[in-house]
Amino acid sequence: MHRRAFTVGLAAGLACPLPALAQTVGNPTAPTKAGTTYRGPNVILVRFGGGVRRAETIDAAATWAPYLRHSLAPRGTFIPDLRIDRLEGVSTSHAEGTLNLLTGRYRAYRPAAEVLSDRLEPTEPTLFEYLRRAFDIPSHEVLLVNGEDRPQEEYFTFGAGDHFGIDYRSEMLSLHRFKLYRTRMQLAESGLTDAARLALAEERARLLAIDPRGATPEPSPEVERFWARWRQGFGDDGMRNPRGDRLLTELATRAMTELKPRFMMVNYQDPDYVHWGNPSHYTRAIAVIDEGLQRLVSLADADPFYRDNTIFVITPDCGRDANPLAEVPFQHHFNSRSAHEVWAVIFGPGIAKGVVDRPVDQSAIAPTIAAAMGFTVTRAEGDAIEGAFL
Repeated sequence: MHRRAFTVGLAAGLACPLPALAQTVGNPTAPTKAGTTYRGPNVILVRFGGGVRRAETIDAAATWAPYLRHSLAPRGTFIPDLRIDRLEGVSTSHAEGTLNLLTGRYRAYRPAAEVLSDRLEPTEPTLFEYLRRAFDIPSHEVLLVNGEDRPQEEYFTFGAGDHFGIDYRSEMLSLHRFKLYRTRMQLAESGLTDAARLALAEERARLLAIDPRGATPEPSPEVERFWARWRQGFGDDGMRNPRGDRLLTELATRAMTELKPRFMMVNYQDPDYVHWGNPSHYTRAIAVIDEGLQRLVSLADADPFYRDNTIFVITPDCGRDANPLAEVPFQHHFNSRSAHEVWAVIFGPGIAKGVVDRPVDQSAIAPTIAAAMGFTVTRAEGDAIEGAFL
C-alpha cells in the first residue's frame, strides 16, 4: 500500500468519526513574518528511541512501559500499527528514523562529512525550521534535547541547502552543548595554569570538531543562562548530573520550567544499549523512558503554561528484530519486518480519543504535528493523520 493511502479514512478506525483536520495558517516558503505571533498549542515530540519493539512497549500484558500503555494511550489517539516504508535505501536506524519524523520524508539526509558516514545532516527542512519561519518564535522556545552518546544527532537542528537553514534552527540541549559552554566559560576565567589552559583548549577543539561543518552557533542568551544555572547546580566534573536517558528527562523538565518551549523534541535512546548483549539493558531502558514520560506529562499537567494547551506525540525512531536465534537479541540493522513496525500515541487538546485500526506511515507524523500547530510542511511526503483531530 502506498504510504499516502495509509492515512486515508482513518476516522473509520476511531471510536467516533471526527471532522476534517484543523485549518493551517502561515506560509513557510514566504519570508519570516516577524509580526505573526504563535497562538497554537505547545507540542512535545518524544522519540521513544533506541529502537523498540511493540512487544515490550505497547503489548498490554507484556509492556515494560505501563504508564505509556495504560495511562497515556487512552488519553488520545493510539496508533498501534505505524510503519516505516520498505523503500530501497531506507534503513531502520536511529538517525534515519529521527529525520523521517522531523522532515516527513524518507532519505532526506546526506553524510555530514565524507569520513564520517554515520553522521547525517538533513537535506530537507525540519519541523523546527517550518515552525520558526511561519511564526515569530525565538530559538530558545524551539528545542531539541539530545543524548550524550548521540553526537551524530547534534546536526538535526536545521537542514542543509539554500532553503530555511540556520536562521530558523532549534536550540540544542545536550551534554555536548553544555561542555562547549563550560569550556568557553573556563577559558575566560582567570587563575588557570598554562597546562590547565592548554588542556581546556584541546578539549574544546575536540568538541568543536564533532561538527565537521563548522556550523555550531553559540547559544541564545536564554540558553546561556540555562547552562549557567545547570553549571551552578551540577558543577563541571560531570559526576553529579544524571546520565543516559535520565539526563534527557532532567534537561527537558528544566527546560519546560525555565525556557517554556513551544515545540520540543526529546530524543531518548538508552534501549540501544542492548548492543552490549544483555536483554535487561533493553527492557530496563524502556522502563526508564516510561518514568521520564511520567515526569514530563505530570509537569505539563501541573504547569499553567502547559496544562490544557500541550500536545504530546510519542513514537519510536525504529523497531527491532524478533529473531530469537540472534547472538545479540533485539537488533535493528537487518531491516526485518519487525524493525519496520512501530507505533504512536498522540494526546492533548483537540486530539481525538480512540484506536486507529489501520496502518499509518511514519511520514505522517511531521504533517500531523504541523497541522496541530498551524503551519504546513510543504516538502513532506506524508499526509496528516485524518481523524486524529476533534
